[in-house]
Amino acid sequence: MKVSVAAFFCLMAGSANAFAPQSVQSRATAARTSLAAENGSTEDRRSFVTKSASVAAAGVAAASGVMTGLPEMADAASSTMWAPVPLPFEDTLFDVDFDSPTHGYLVGARGSFAETNDGGKTWEARSFSNLDAEEEVTYRFQVVSFKDGEGWVLGKPTLLLHTKDDGKSWERIPLSPKLPGEPTSIVALGPSKAEMTTSSGAVYVTENAGRNWKAQVKETIDATLNRISSSGVSGASYFTGSIINQVRDAQGNFLAVSSRGNFFLTWEPGQDFWIPHNRGTPRRIQNMGFVEGDIKKGLWMTLNGGKLFVSAPEPDLTTDAFEFVEADIKTGGYGITDVMWRTDKEVWAVGGSNTMYVSFDGGKKFSFDKSANNIPGNLYNVKFFPEFGNMGWALGSNGLLLRYVG
Repeated sequence: MKVSVAAFFCLMAGSANAFAPQSVQSRATAARTSLAAENGSTEDRRSFVTKSASVAAAGVAAASGVMTGLPEMADAASSTMWAPVPLPFEDTLFDVDFDSPTHGYLVGARGSFAETNDGGKTWEARSFSNLDAEEEVTYRFQVVSFKDGEGWVLGKPTLLLHTKDDGKSWERIPLSPKLPGEPTSIVALGPSKAEMTTSSGAVYVTENAGRNWKAQVKETIDATLNRISSSGVSGASYFTGSIINQVRDAQGNFLAVSSRGNFFLTWEPGQDFWIPHNRGTPRRIQNMGFVEGDIKKGLWMTLNGGKLFVSAPEPDLTTDAFEFVEADIKTGGYGITDVMWRTDKEVWAVGGSNTMYVSFDGGKKFSFDKSANNIPGNLYNVKFFPEFGNMGWALGSNGLLLRYVG
């Protein structure tokens, strides 16, 4: 599961500079919000953002006596390979999953929960019978995972729901308050089997539908890092924070970023503890993931300021640092929140102000896609389902769901 909820909260808590060029971030955002509502259909939104940002930058420059320019925005005359899908709510979306080419579920903020039976063309709002309406709206459903008709939904405040009948009925799974950290991800692995992680780096597996959980890691991340305080990884010594954005590949390997974005960690099944790695750059890590969903094929890393780096295949997970190569992607400073390989050549990146970029050379060079050009908000998650015809979905704020149409 891609736990891109973490990207959303890291960015929102970390400051808006993840979404806008730093020199004009606050003024451009305010102008974009107010004017887009008044004149949304009469002027191209990306064009407006550029103009507003230029005015704001000029004001800042005038006040300081220095003239400056903005990063060049992406080419607006580009592809349109995604189409919006109407939804029964307008809350931020966090995750989507399918257990067949036609049947799937979508989850989000304020108890948002929807089901499709036609491959995502239409969605109907659903509710949980074991949660009353007032209680349900207080939850932020962050993760949904299905396999062969059995599914799990993870929410915050801590809530874990389980179904064995394609979502017709759900049971609430109790979790111990003594868990190290908060539950952050859940992956359906088969009949009554699932894998769960926490913000402290704990990994648990259940084989009896959540009645018992077996720990896969012997100690939490802060315990590991404080024990090996001379690891040589910047920011790892005397670590007392948590990790975000745990992502899992199909073989059960995990990747996570420290909550401050100053280093990252990996864990492989059978290891006793997580291994920390330097980020190799002074910029903070915004998000990370696997190339083609497989740690053996490499890692990708996004940094504040709209930077994207990709590692070589077969990275040495025992070393403190990896060698990353910067991708050619012109974001104008807007942050990249998620990256996903559709094929070995076709790669998609999404980010702030609903920006979308596509590469057809395996992630070396990206061009702008204007599918969400006139839609306000931010994109947080992009997912493809190769097992179901490689259908793709992009999720964002304000109930924005985009379907890949190619």
